[in-house]
Amino acid sequence: MLQGLTQAGIGAVSNEQLIELAGRYRFQAVDLDALSLVEAHGIEGARQLLAKHGVVLGTIGLPVEWRGTEEQFLQGLEKLPRAAAAAKALGCASCCTYILPSTDEKPAHFMAIATRRLRVCAQILGAYGVRLGLEFVGPHHLRTAWKHPFIWSMEETLDWIEAIGESNVGLLLDAIHWYTNHGTVQDIERLRPEQIVHVHINDAPDIPVEEVLDNGRIYPGEGVIDLIGFLQALDKIGYKGAVSQEILTAVPLAETIEERLDRSRAGYDKLYAAAGLQ
Repeated sequence: MLQGLTQAGIGAVSNEQLIELAGRYRFQAVDLDALSLVEAHGIEGARQLLAKHGVVLGTIGLPVEWRGTEEQFLQGLEKLPRAAAAAKALGCASCCTYILPSTDEKPAHFMAIATRRLRVCAQILGAYGVRLGLEFVGPHHLRTAWKHPFIWSMEETLDWIEAIGESNVGLLLDAIHWYTNHGTVQDIERLRPEQIVHVHINDAPDIPVEEVLDNGRIYPGEGVIDLIGFLQALDKIGYKGAVSQEILTAVPLAETIEERLDRSRAGYDKLYAAAGLQ
């Protein structure tokens, strides 16, 4: 499994800086906007930049606002073929989005609209050989942040993926969302590797699960999530993609970018070694 970085937990750096830092600190993948990278450097230039630092693209974000109005959805949809083409050109076969666990919309109506929209996105991505990963969001405070409950568990998301009905749709599995759903290693071991499009890793402080905040994450290996079991389960089922760090905090971290990367590198080294993956 590739060790990956996002800007979350590192800081507001450019695409170019993220690629350079990932290579310097021995990470193998980065999550970023492939289209902006291609527009800045051209396809060959972007390929050379990634190759120079020994990293690949882990995933791109879905550039479509599928939760809002139909006009917003259609506007974003115009960009999707270009984003998918850029990802394909750079060897990336993953595009991801998240599902908020509650909504102000009437949930049944919202489900019908969102299913159609995500199916269209998956069909466009599939034409370029790119998969769509859906991230369920588990923290309890977000389950009541809006009027009506929606989807927040792995089981519900898998059911929704089946309803969307496109073979290139799967999970973005995030450690903190798995943890706040009281997920088990066995839950992961029941998955097939093709059901996982991408993975995020992070940790949680030693507080009741129900009090864990989405923006209260800490660095992998510094908290209470069974990340060793998490990684071993992914390895056991044969997942080969990126495991990208995503740390969301309520306030900016005080450390320098280099200090954050040192913590990140130490956390990955500790966890991968303990899981028998190094």
